[in-house]
Amino acid sequence: MADRTDPEVVPVGDPASMDRATAVLLAGGTVVLPTDTVYGLAALPSVAGATDQLVTLKARAAAQPFAVLVADVAQAYDLIEPPADHIAAWMAELWPGPLTLVLRRSVVAGNLVLGGDPETIGVRCPDHAFVRELAARVGPIATTSANYHGQPTPTTAPAAAAALTGPVGLVIDGGLAGTVASTVVDATSQTWRILRLGAIGTDRLG
Repeated sequence: MADRTDPEVVPVGDPASMDRATAVLLAGGTVVLPTDTVYGLAALPSVAGATDQLVTLKARAAAQPFAVLVADVAQAYDLIEPPADHIAAWMAELWPGPLTLVLRRSVVAGNLVLGGDPETIGVRCPDHAFVRELAARVGPIATTSANYHGQPTPTTAPAAAAALTGPVGLVIDGGLAGTVASTVVDATSQTWRILRLGAIGTDRLG
């Protein structure tokens, strides 16, 4: 991509990594960070203009929605209308894990800038301790795969950052990542449907 100054890279195990990521996100910046699936590109949807940077960095359509990563089920419940029993069971049994649920937004989540339908929200609790602690500190984190739109997501942090159209505020290096994203399920109506088949198969959603 374009020439630019290389961003700061901090190993996930560095004692300063959590404080650095917290500071960058709260200031409205962007972070490449590891998850339990692929490397993510993150910003805070509660900070004005922050998620606009994700659109630019990925060169993707502005209308395409971002999901949020949360610290735990309790944080997710603050963002959604009360889910159906089977959805609540998935949240209890399959989180933390690679399942993104698209649900109806609560009033609390109405001010989050995520693109797409303002009445819905994609939520996931990742099986990655760093990301969950970060979300506990800063609130729900808008995240998309750290890659140029339409291209595979690189499996290393520096390569993921280099694949974007410009510099990010910080790179958290968590080592080699996977290549399979989360499964995304639209559960906004009584009959759920899979929007993207990923790391969780349909056999676990029965």
